[in-house]
Amino acid sequence: MGTYLRNHSDDEFSVAGEKPDVEFMDYQNDDTLQGYDLEEGPVVVTIPFPFKNGKPKSVLVGETSADTISIENISPEPVNLWSVRIFSSNPEDSYVLSMMEPPRNDADDEAKQAFLGMTSVEDRTLLPGQTLTIWLSCTPKDIGLHTSIVHVDIGDEKIERVAFLLADDNISMALLSDKPYSRRQNQKGKKFECSSFVPGCRPTRQHTQGFKYKLPQFAIPAEIREIVENKQRPDVLSEELSMINYAEFFSTLLVMEELNLEEEMRSYDMEGVSMKRRGRSLSLEVPGLAERRPSLVQGDFIFARHAGSDARPYQGFIHKVEADEIFLQFDELFHRSHHDRNRYDVSFTYNRLSMRRQYKAIHEVDLLGPGILFPCQSPCRNLKKWSFKPLNPRINIEQADAVAMILGCRGVPPYVIYGPPGTGKTMTIVEAILQLYTAKRRTNILICAASNSAADHVLAKLLEASYLIRTSDIFRLNATSRQYDDVNPDFLRFCFFEDMVFRCPPLEALMHYKIIISTYMSSSLLQSEGIRRGHFTHIFLDEAGQASEPEAMIPLSGLCGRDTVVVLAGDPMQLGPVVHCRQAEQDGLGKSYLQRLLFEFEQYETGNPNYVTKLVKNYRCHPAILHLPSELFYEGDLVACKEDKVSSVFDCIDLPNKSFPVLFVGIQGCDEREGNNPSWFNRIEVSKVVSIIRSLTRGGDVPEADIGVITPYRQQVTKIKKALEAFEMPDLKVGSVEQFQGQEREVIIISTVRSTVKHNEFDKFFNLGFLSNQKRFNVAITRAKSLLIIVGNPHIITKDRHWDRLLRYCADNGSYQGCPLPPPESYSYSEGSRSSGYGENHSESGGWDCNQQEAANYNYNQEPSNFSSTHDNAAPAAATNQVEWSKEKPEDEYQPSSNAEAGPEEDMPKQHVEEEAEQGGVTNNDQLDDAYAAKYNFPSGWGDVSNIPATGWE
Repeated sequence: MGTYLRNHSDDEFSVAGEKPDVEFMDYQNDDTLQGYDLEEGPVVVTIPFPFKNGKPKSVLVGETSADTISIENISPEPVNLWSVRIFSSNPEDSYVLSMMEPPRNDADDEAKQAFLGMTSVEDRTLLPGQTLTIWLSCTPKDIGLHTSIVHVDIGDEKIERVAFLLADDNISMALLSDKPYSRRQNQKGKKFECSSFVPGCRPTRQHTQGFKYKLPQFAIPAEIREIVENKQRPDVLSEELSMINYAEFFSTLLVMEELNLEEEMRSYDMEGVSMKRRGRSLSLEVPGLAERRPSLVQGDFIFARHAGSDARPYQGFIHKVEADEIFLQFDELFHRSHHDRNRYDVSFTYNRLSMRRQYKAIHEVDLLGPGILFPCQSPCRNLKKWSFKPLNPRINIEQADAVAMILGCRGVPPYVIYGPPGTGKTMTIVEAILQLYTAKRRTNILICAASNSAADHVLAKLLEASYLIRTSDIFRLNATSRQYDDVNPDFLRFCFFEDMVFRCPPLEALMHYKIIISTYMSSSLLQSEGIRRGHFTHIFLDEAGQASEPEAMIPLSGLCGRDTVVVLAGDPMQLGPVVHCRQAEQDGLGKSYLQRLLFEFEQYETGNPNYVTKLVKNYRCHPAILHLPSELFYEGDLVACKEDKVSSVFDCIDLPNKSFPVLFVGIQGCDEREGNNPSWFNRIEVSKVVSIIRSLTRGGDVPEADIGVITPYRQQVTKIKKALEAFEMPDLKVGSVEQFQGQEREVIIISTVRSTVKHNEFDKFFNLGFLSNQKRFNVAITRAKSLLIIVGNPHIITKDRHWDRLLRYCADNGSYQGCPLPPPESYSYSEGSRSSGYGENHSESGGWDCNQQEAANYNYNQEPSNFSSTHDNAAPAAATNQVEWSKEKPEDEYQPSSNAEAGPEEDMPKQHVEEEAEQGGVTNNDQLDDAYAAKYNFPSGWGDVSNIPATGWE
């Protein structure tokens, strides 16, 4: 942790820092601390406070920690020791030297008062073979990383040693892990050949339901699989998107995504594991299952065979999931031959249902025509505003204009409501729906949202005007995989379910509803049940910026008729689609349909009111909170309409500037991992966050429900929740940015986690976390209504230009507390920047983790471009250095929940994981539907049908 360096100058000099203040030293940065060879010299100097498991030693605040520095003369001649001195410390004056061992923490007051600490030791002569022992001690007054540089001037040499201690309090110390991180090793065994297998026993269902129209299997064509697996780029991805290549273009991207998900699921394969007989089932323990690594639910299946065998594998269906154990049923022969002492090789699979729905959607878009997909090919329209009396007196001019235009629409192209944060997108949609419902009797409306929570939010807003709507006209369609307990009890009367399992009612019942609310994925159930194109007069796609284009096509290609009015609402500057394959994301799957419309077609890009309305009045955020995102992402157009007032809450946390409710708390912690969990956490930041929360809630000024904590890593979420358990705060939500999109709280606290440059650079390369993702940044800082607090290491976040802008914004307004600020970085800021290119969206995964060797394979001096602008005053995009197709992708921080709904959203950092693998009676048959394949000219091997008797309507 130190260096030996010749220096013949009397000037102050430090390898680690060129000035006495140790602003920030990264103990994991090899270039800073370990990039110098220890030259042989006349003396040997030891390093104090050695690391444990690669991390600094922990010490409780208020307690003294001491270690020795031994200076040994190994030369045959006497050596003059000119001085031993503390060159600098951070925090200032936190370390002292002494010739005697400092008193222990349990020593009496007299011994502590007698102790003399110094910043330097006087000169002396060391005889040959003589060793001088000096004590270095630290008594931290606050939590965080404590660093010191000690200089030893001896003879003609100067030797430098760096000491690190991590000061904990009781909260952070309780989170200290005794399980060193060990990277999970991928299985290297022989790959399963599952083209032929012995079928297993499916879970039996009571009240099973089939559909009139069957969903094809859409097996991945062998030729496409070969191209992608050989790291070659399919030719169609180099072509400009058009009606001719549309289906091939997006199906190729979906194949790339599927192969990525397939590979990630296979990374969980296990060798030589045992199973236990549990009644009619065999149980298998799956490490990481509780964290959804992998994500498995009832109805999924695995493949198993005797360890080391090349025999045909057996398919085993999951009948039950408990904690870290799954209960499987195979063919009867497998069960008869099983003994608990047997060892098996196991291969996991993921549920393809959501992918198959997307394949079907993009292969049917030719029925929509260019008016939906390429509005530039349609005649320009000139809408006449529809005169109406607002049902909600609170809507503003822009919202009213959008409603008037929607009421005047007749068919395609789509109308877009561009709604930045807090501008009332949902309010505008609800007003339009109520106007249509009350004024046009023949109106049938479908509302789709990216997640269950977003769909529920629309329902809740509609019910606020329940006096205008007959409750029997509203239906909330849920995926069969959605947990019954996840639904608000007040909403259950609008749902259809049997034995607490959600279903899609039969066609006769569906036809009676005037308003149906669904997610993008679940809307396919309507077509499967028999609702035809054109039945819906209006289709609203809410949160359209979060859905990939194939997802958006699910309700459109299957249900949109020639005269159907399509309305998209969303914000392309907030979080985009969830894409796990980096290359597919860059090639177009990461761009939403909304983004393509807004940034690639002149009618939308220029703000033509016949095509788009931009909402600009923000009713959520305090003006000081809104100012920065407005300048960075919305050309300064946003107007703060929230009352600017000083809250008594500001006194609870000693807000430095009462008129500026954005506070940055700088703290130098330590980002860690434990066990085989690749997710990061920072327990020092956890403690600081909890301390802030306790200050806010101590006097009862702020209810728990008004506080939200946002952090990019799942393990940090877990640690914060664990720390809060001791203070009984169950109503306080802690989650990822994705979980907070579309939500708001009076107070938002952000924990950035990262405290080491090396890991931050890796994140920047792969556009991970939210320290290098402008959309996550935008969402995170626009959730707060009255107070925004950021807890993080300023020396790390300053490396990103948007976070640096926020840091300087706080500092310039006298609203920074904590460790010393880093010097300003040099950035060319762009105002009102927005991106229009494919691939600038970023995967939700939150962080691919790699070890040091893997990190070395990447050039940190070049990073992929994640920002480009269509505006003259924007900063030029960074040089692109795309990951080669042959590059091995590192382990994912947020492993995809590719198999099933993950339960309550607060447990899963994705905006629509609940739709990834719905398990309801759509695809329970492996037969090929040749007629369907022939009708749509699908390649051989695409097609699967379901043929289960339907149940009656209750």
